[in-house]
Amino acid sequence: MFQYAIPILASLNEEASIKFYTEKLGFTFHNSWDGYLIFSRDGVNIHMWPCKNPEIPKATGCYVNVTEVDKLFAEFKAQGVIHPNGELRDMPWEMRQFSILDNDGNIIHFGEDTSGGED
Repeated sequence: MFQYAIPILASLNEEASIKFYTEKLGFTFHNSWDGYLIFSRDGVNIHMWPCKNPEIPKATGCYVNVTEVDKLFAEFKAQGVIHPNGELRDMPWEMRQFSILDNDGNIIHFGEDTSGGED
């Protein structure tokens, strides 16, 4: 039944979001329809909707399951986007994860399964 989900985050500024997601996070920008943005990287899609209220992105975010989380953390740390409380660590729910803040304040968690089980 279900195949996958695509997070839709708030974007306060179309140009700034495109620059951040492509230059800082390495996503490919695909399209903009009246400010509705579409990005992808390694099969993960993130969409963004145009928003004027700066409080909304501060209360939204998503979780992205990844492999090679240590490598990705190093890449994003070099870009200076790690959340102040989002350093890489092993979590009690068997995920090794870190968090970033995008240019608008949306939080994105990136985690790798450490349980040894299959997806």
